[in-house]
Amino acid sequence: MVTGGGQRSNVANIDVTIANNAIELQNNDGEGGNLGKKRKGIQKRSKVWLHFTAFDDPFTSKHKARCNYCGKVLRAESRRNGTSTMNGHIECCLKNPSNLKNNTLLKYVSKVDGSKTVMDLGTWKFDEGAVKRALAEMLIIDEDSFSLVEKLGFRRFCEVALPPTFKIPSRRTITRQCYKIYAEHRTALKIFFKESNLRVSLTTDTWTSLQRITYMSLTAHFIDAKWKLHKKILCFYPVDSHKGDELRDLLVRCLKDWGLEKIYALTADNASTNDGLVRVLKDAVNKWGTAILGGKDIHMRCAAHIINLVVGEGTKKKEMNISVTAIRATVKYIRQSPMRLKRFKEACEWVEIESKKLLCLDVPTRCNSLYLMLDTTERFEEAFERYARQDPHMKNELNDGPNAPRFPSCIDWENDVDLHDLAGKMRKKYKKYGGDPGEMNKNIFFAVVLDPRYKMDYLEYLILKMYGRKPNGELDDNGPLYVALVKREMGILFEENKRLNSSTTKSSDPQSFDEQGSSSTSTTNIQSGRKAELEKYLAEDPDPKDENEDIDVLQWWKMNEHRFPMVATMARDVLVVPISTVASESAFNTRDWLRDKAVFDMEEEDLDTLDSLEKEFDKIHLDSTILE
Repeated sequence: MVTGGGQRSNVANIDVTIANNAIELQNNDGEGGNLGKKRKGIQKRSKVWLHFTAFDDPFTSKHKARCNYCGKVLRAESRRNGTSTMNGHIECCLKNPSNLKNNTLLKYVSKVDGSKTVMDLGTWKFDEGAVKRALAEMLIIDEDSFSLVEKLGFRRFCEVALPPTFKIPSRRTITRQCYKIYAEHRTALKIFFKESNLRVSLTTDTWTSLQRITYMSLTAHFIDAKWKLHKKILCFYPVDSHKGDELRDLLVRCLKDWGLEKIYALTADNASTNDGLVRVLKDAVNKWGTAILGGKDIHMRCAAHIINLVVGEGTKKKEMNISVTAIRATVKYIRQSPMRLKRFKEACEWVEIESKKLLCLDVPTRCNSLYLMLDTTERFEEAFERYARQDPHMKNELNDGPNAPRFPSCIDWENDVDLHDLAGKMRKKYKKYGGDPGEMNKNIFFAVVLDPRYKMDYLEYLILKMYGRKPNGELDDNGPLYVALVKREMGILFEENKRLNSSTTKSSDPQSFDEQGSSSTSTTNIQSGRKAELEKYLAEDPDPKDENEDIDVLQWWKMNEHRFPMVATMARDVLVVPISTVASESAFNTRDWLRDKAVFDMEEEDLDTLDSLEKEFDKIHLDSTILE
């Protein structure tokens, strides 16, 4: 027995079959060719025919239309039916791609649960605006050009993967989308800086491209209320030169633009222009009334730059410098052309040297690059000799003239440098920047004390080991004095933070009152409790270190902030200070598009926007802490 629903289903199937047969008959008639000429039909102008195919019913000779998506057949008599029925069907057709936005599908989404990533069910629906935004983010993350959206391969992909109703944006449209994303992040970050009341530390660096264009980058570092470390590029501008006046004006202008007044430290290298930059920043924070101890330790000298200077001082020894220059010139000669590299590889195979490492040149600003160059070339000593016999022009070019670097000899490969003399020069250079703890930036010591794994006992051990003995082995009285100096400076910094935060403690940190007592506690008791807070933190034993798992310092402070609220404020300021300018240099060294000549036709606002956004999307998941 067949139900009424089954009868309707059978009738629908018959209609679809009839429609298919009718269309095939019409096509066959067209292919066979009619002898008589037919009158040219009127072209259909309604948009519904983009979704329907018209045909004549072979049994009733009536006009009908079949849906291109679900195959449903509808009457299409122009005088009796019109297109209203077909318009209604288009809006409710479940297989119409343009209706996917109303269809919600299930998908798996990854969620971070503590230290684990778990999969969970979520919902998805088609959103044309979200697709365009994701496309703009893709261009930013992958450093692609805006013209990608106009290329043939990308358009073919969109035709297959996206609904026909999706309009592929033009290059100008996607550019505006990138600016829109940048404006959202910039506004959200400005609001965050204004409302969070946090201190930030800065790193700055300048760089000159292959096109002789100088850029300056300024990066802000801070720890938010959830004890999450952030790094945000504030500006990325081309400048006329490395001179201090222009850099100082740009620094002040950038800070005013972002509304940043609470600056804790600025990390920069030891260039003379940066000394003037630090003085301007120091005067500015004192004028704004936000300086810590008058900005005494606001300049953090780049540790990587100091190490590079120390190593460079050691390699200035005449005997060693001659050997290094000879080896460097030989490597540079071979790397000048692909043909020379090919012959050198053949020489390596001839002397049976199996090494996957390739010849590399050292970089003056990278102290470890000199070691890498010497370590690599030492393996190819026999290959160099073999290549020199095959290429006589090599020795002639390297040995031509009194000031020529010359081809390296056995003496150069076995240069026995006086390590005592070498270490003496390096130690003398090191003492210029790190020989006297009284002249060093105290944040280096404070960071060790505020690390719950070490605290003051470990710092005292390090200071006495480094400065507690004279070169002849006798005890040095300066060691204990340096320890006392660090302890005193630590107490002064604590009192300074207590003074600056006393006016905002009640509104910004109510838990601190609960930790010290009730709201009815007298001000004297509160201040005495605050004073004992640092001693309480230092009196506790360091957090035991697990050999198999490192302690997350920021996570430790997040869990113990309620116990040491004022010390936690110090830790949030001190632990975020970068020890080197690598954070700013990464804006130059990892950006391939800075080396693309076509990019330099862009305005400086475009470069600033692209670089800032790319840093935002270095992590695939956006920073919800700030955006929320």
